Amino acid sequence: MSLDFQPGQIVSLEHGDSNLYAEVIQVVVSRQSCWVRPLVLVTHIQEPPIITDLRDASDLLWPLHLFRPAIDTEVITFLSQVLAKEPKNEPDSVAKLQLNQFIQQFWQAYQQGLGVGD
Repeated sequence: MSLDFQPGQIVSLEHGDSNLYAEVIQVVVSRQSCWVRPLVLVTHIQEPPIITDLRDASDLLWPLHLFRPAIDTEVITFLSQVLAKEPKNEPDSVAKLQLNQFIQQFWQAYQQGLGVGD
C-alpha cells in the first residue's frame, strides 16, 4: 500500500477504543517513517468521547504504514473543540502520560501481531 502523505495532513493511529490524530510534519521516505505532531487523543469508551489535547506533547517518528489518512468529517469536531482553547503555558503531564500509554499499548499490540518476541 502506497501512502502519499503531505505535510499538514491529519493522520490517525487506531488502537482499541482510542484514536491518535496527528499532523504530518515530514515523510521520511528513506526510513519509511512519518514525523508527526500529536494533536488529540480521542477515547471512545463513553458518549461523548474523551478528548485529550496533545498539542504540547512531543513529536513522533513512527512507521509510515501504521498511519491512515484521517477523514475531515471524522476529526473536525474534535479539533474544533481543542483549537477553540488556548494552548497551555505549562506542559500537561497527564496528557503526556496518556500519549505515552497509548503509544506503548499500540506498539506492544503491533509487535504481538507480528509475532515479535515469540
